[in-house]
Amino acid sequence: MNETPLQRFYSFLKLDKKDIVQIFFYAIFAGLVSLSLPLGIQAIINLIQSGRVSASWIVLVIVVVIGVALVGILSLMQLRITENLQQKIFVRSSFEFSLRLPKIKFEELYNQYPPELANRFFDTITIQKGTSKLLIDFSTAILQIVFGIILLSLYHPFFIFFGLLLLVLLYSIFRFSYNSGLSTSLKESKYKYKVVSWLQEIARNNYSFRKKENFNFALTKNDSIVGQYLSYREKHFGVIKRQFIQLIIFKVLITAGLLLIGGFLVLNQQMNIGQFVAAEIIILLVINSVEKIIVGLETFYDVITSIEKIGQVADLKTEDITTKEPDYCFTNISLETDNVRFKFPDSKDYVIEKINLKIESSEKIFLEGNNGSGKTTLIRILSGLLQPTSGSFFINDDTYRKVDLMQYRSHIGTIIHGETPFEGTILENITFNNPDISHEAIKWAIDNTKLGDFIKSLPDGLNTKIFPEGRQLSASNAQKIVLARSIINKPKILFYEDPLDTLDENAAKEIIDFITDASHQWTVIVSSKNDYWKQKSSRVITMNDGQIVSDSKK
Repeated sequence: MNETPLQRFYSFLKLDKKDIVQIFFYAIFAGLVSLSLPLGIQAIINLIQSGRVSASWIVLVIVVVIGVALVGILSLMQLRITENLQQKIFVRSSFEFSLRLPKIKFEELYNQYPPELANRFFDTITIQKGTSKLLIDFSTAILQIVFGIILLSLYHPFFIFFGLLLLVLLYSIFRFSYNSGLSTSLKESKYKYKVVSWLQEIARNNYSFRKKENFNFALTKNDSIVGQYLSYREKHFGVIKRQFIQLIIFKVLITAGLLLIGGFLVLNQQMNIGQFVAAEIIILLVINSVEKIIVGLETFYDVITSIEKIGQVADLKTEDITTKEPDYCFTNISLETDNVRFKFPDSKDYVIEKINLKIESSEKIFLEGNNGSGKTTLIRILSGLLQPTSGSFFINDDTYRKVDLMQYRSHIGTIIHGETPFEGTILENITFNNPDISHEAIKWAIDNTKLGDFIKSLPDGLNTKIFPEGRQLSASNAQKIVLARSIINKPKILFYEDPLDTLDENAAKEIIDFITDASHQWTVIVSSKNDYWKQKSSRVITMNDGQIVSDSKK
């Protein structure tokens, strides 16, 4: 069961319990020092009123000044702790995303755009700044209110009523505005990300939007999304404005009432003038603390919203991958499916069903069928990207041991549809900086994917930087890099979805000849529009409407 936003915030704070306790400890100490200052001022006024200028008066002045300096030093210590806290939040969040994004189950991404999920990381900045502000301002404000009420109650019992009224006010403002404040903040955030997502689309397809009509469409759609954002932003501001109006009314009534009652108590000699001045200073501190809390609620909503947005990424199910070293290893790999069926979470219909297959080591298999026949889904189940909705998937007839995805993936190479190079050097794209890959293996992969001449023509060779999606490369060279990546470890199985669709006919044939050569013991399972794969395959599986309708060996 998913946590509520407040529960997420509590769980988040528990991670840094030690730092938060220190912040509250300094806040308590600073609050006590701050509220002792009015007592010092009261004593100074009483001395001045009595006409006695003595060493005691000088000592009290020095004590008050030291108190002010001490409060400043304590605040500085709080800043140091919150800076450490902000750094830890950023580091923890960055690793949480980098660990989680590659492991999110493929079916969980069915209705998600991964780059948009990655954009949620920017909410970390809001959490960093907002949490620090809340911890310092809220802790100091709450403690000043509590200590102030206790101190005022010592002057006169009436101030106990003032304290209870104050607590009821704070609870009421928070209780009756929390749900609407959080709801409008979440919707505002939703459209904020829609704006960012659309701007990304404009940037990604900037050539398409240069035409006047297309440019106008981009602006019109942006205007529509921004309009929605502003609508919810205005609704959220309405909540904040209502809270602030309530605060203003409270301040006016309380200030007027306390001044009148304080004056009445002085006139009736139930308080002296020093106590009256000290009480008014404390009351101002308390009211300012209340104002700080009310104004800080906007920051509170921002932090809760950001935690919820990041939490939605954390809620996406990840693959169950063991981190222990397996007590076995694969030599040759055979695959078998038993009545496998699959459907996406929001779908009633099965994409594939009644799939019964046995694939032996070293087979070269060509999957054919019309669009939507289930070829891609079958490849992704066999490669471990998708888990069957029902039925079983076995490796090497092992019906008793759960498939170890990490171990399995170390023996396979894949190219899924739309896979592109990432930002980094050509060498990084091919090897992922794996130190176990030899220079000979790199040369072998480059030569057999026909990348050699292209890399030799580059001034920086393998160290040439590639833009995201290989933007500065030709489509064929980008695809060859991905292909070299898939074979660099000499895997036991290759899973390919349209791996050579951007290459010219002759280059594609040479690479297909290499991939399907009998000297390579790897198993090949490929779906492609290029029929030359079919000619070079040892087995052809035909699919239609999610089922295997033909399975023939040559």
